[in-house]
Amino acid sequence: MSTLETNAIGKYSGDNVSVDDALNLKSYSTSARDALTSVAGDMIYNTTKSKPQFYDGSAWSDFSSAFSVQYLVIAGGGGAANGQTGGGAGGYRNSYASETSGGGGSTESVSLIQADNTTQYTISVGAGGTGGSFASGTDGTNGDNSIFGAIISIGGGKGNASGGSGGASNGTGGAGTANQGFAGGTGGGTYKPSGAGGAGAVGGNWSGNTAGAGGVGLASSITGSSITRGGGGGSGGSSYWSPNRNASSGGSGGGGAGANSGSAGTAGTVNTGGGGGGGGLTTDGGSIGNGAAGGSGVVILRWATADATIGATRTGLTDGNVQTTGSDSYIVFTAGTGTVTFS
Repeated sequence: MSTLETNAIGKYSGDNVSVDDALNLKSYSTSARDALTSVAGDMIYNTTKSKPQFYDGSAWSDFSSAFSVQYLVIAGGGGAANGQTGGGAGGYRNSYASETSGGGGSTESVSLIQADNTTQYTISVGAGGTGGSFASGTDGTNGDNSIFGAIISIGGGKGNASGGSGGASNGTGGAGTANQGFAGGTGGGTYKPSGAGGAGAVGGNWSGNTAGAGGVGLASSITGSSITRGGGGGSGGSSYWSPNRNASSGGSGGGGAGANSGSAGTAGTVNTGGGGGGGGLTTDGGSIGNGAAGGSGVVILRWATADATIGATRTGLTDGNVQTTGSDSYIVFTAGTGTVTFS
């Protein structure tokens, strides 16, 4: 039986209830709490977790409290086409510190997350697009989207296509997605490709006898160290004409390089969202090296260590476990789709 103890009860002026001193909940450790015979509506202060809790009739839960999570969400990079044109970088969305998002976008607002051990937030790390093959007539594909809750980054465009960042083209490059990635550059005509767009810049234009380079990526220090990601794919060259037409480099931040003389392009780097590099041409449309795959994306979350703990169950996701930098915790998701909770 509960006992109410008080020194004095007085009438308060108005229709409200007033407590002169701080209201103190009875304190229990987790083990002592679990030994109670509880009913729905009971409230305690859990000394093991240093949090107030309530009983809902079947389980004890923390009082719901929102906290801020900073994120970097990068989609998979686009695969190069079945010709020379490289793939665009995956969409790049960033809310960490004052760092910018892709396509010239500003820093996004942090996400408010419930630390109630119940609310689930979807995480999905986008795969890179596949590279095309001229010999088999298969085209490249766009990269897959990456997701954190309501935050969606759009997969990079395959060669000649739009996406998070636009793929390279022999004419006007594919468009980028606003505030996520830049467009591909401008080509010089048949077999004269541009570079694909990156998170940090438009793909390079065809110039002289050289394909445009992939657009550069962006650097982020969300994990404590500055790492550049989101580079666009470079495009392939050709040895058919004289003088030779030269392949281009991929953009800094994981963009794959284009190839020369019938060789395959270089794949975008995994977990950067880099676009795939285009293949090299040896004859007038008769032999082109395979286009390369785009790099997979990444989802990185960072929060104040004192605010919350991420749930240990993260089925379907691959991550590097919780790390710390200063007073913050962060986690890097490198593959998969699943849900997470915080408490």
